[in-house]
Amino acid sequence: YYGESVLDRAYRGRGVGRRFFAEREAHARRLGLSVGAFCAVERPDDHPLRPADHVPLDGMWRALGYTHHPDVRMTYTWKDLDEDAASPKTLSFWFKRLAG
Repeated sequence: YYGESVLDRAYRGRGVGRRFFAEREAHARRLGLSVGAFCAVERPDDHPLRPADHVPLDGMWRALGYTHHPDVRMTYTWKDLDEDAASPKTLSFWFKRLAG
């Protein structure tokens, strides 16, 4: 399982995210793991914290070989910037079979 990652806007579109995933996958393979997985927060398109220039990463993740499994979900609770208290958020999973 790959934990949360955020790439500073200044470095986006330069291949850094793809390289980061490649390094994660290589490390997982060295550990003898055969599947890579991560989850993504599900938010509506009109979420108040979504920047106007937001570009979903689904296309990149699919290009890297990950498959979205919206039926595999979890709920995690944290406080967003616009909240007074923590609230539950839904996350869905992405998986990729890692070649040996």
